[in-house]
Amino acid sequence: MKAATVKEAGDSMEQGPERSTRQVILTLIKTRGERSVAELAKQLGVTEMAVRRHLNVMERDGLVRTKLVRQAMGRPTNVYSLSDEADELFPKNYHQLALDLLEELDTTEVEALFAKRQRKLYERYRERMQGKTLPERVQELAGIQNASGYMAHWRETEPGLYELSEHNCPISQVAAPYQEACSCELALFRQLLEAEVERTECLAKGGGKCVYRIQDIG
Repeated sequence: MKAATVKEAGDSMEQGPERSTRQVILTLIKTRGERSVAELAKQLGVTEMAVRRHLNVMERDGLVRTKLVRQAMGRPTNVYSLSDEADELFPKNYHQLALDLLEELDTTEVEALFAKRQRKLYERYRERMQGKTLPERVQELAGIQNASGYMAHWRETEPGLYELSEHNCPISQVAAPYQEACSCELALFRQLLEAEVERTECLAKGGGKCVYRIQDIG
C-alpha cells in the first residue's frame, strides 16, 4: 500500500501530528491483520525507528499487543495486533442490531425487556447506595453513569434540591423510538436514590441533554 493510500484509510479518524500516524497504524492492523515493524514501515513510507516509537506508545496505552513469531529463515520477529480496547475505537453498529431485534417483539415484550434491564441494574448498584445520604447517592449515581459514557455531573441547586445532568446518551438511538428505555431509567433512578426524581429535559426527545430534578422524599 502506498503512503497516500494509507493516509486515505485514516482520513475518517481524528487527525493530529502524532495521533494521526498512530491512527493510520491502527487502521492498517485492523484492515491487514498482524503486522511487523518492517511491514508497517514499508506501508507507511517511514523508518522502522519511527514505527517502533509509535508502537511503544501504543503498547504502553494498551492499544496494541505483540507476540514473537518464528520464521522459516532468519531470526524470530515481533508482530503487532490490536487489543480489545483499540478495536472499540472503530465504528460499531450495535444500536441497529438492537433496533432490529426490538422490532421483532410486540409492545408487551418490549416493556418486559426494559423492565428486566431495570431490575438487573438495580441489583447491580443498590449496595453502592447503602448507608449514604441523598447528596452522596446522587454523586454515586453520577459516577455510575459516567462509567457508562453518559458524561454526567450533578449539583445542589438549593438546599435539599439536586440536579443531575447527562450530556451524552449511549442508548439514544434506541431510546428515541422506544421510550420504555427512558421510563425505566427514570424508575431506576428513583429506586437507587430513594427520592423524588423528575426528568425535565431528554436527549432522546430532542433536548440538549438529559436533566433530572431530585428531591428528598421526606
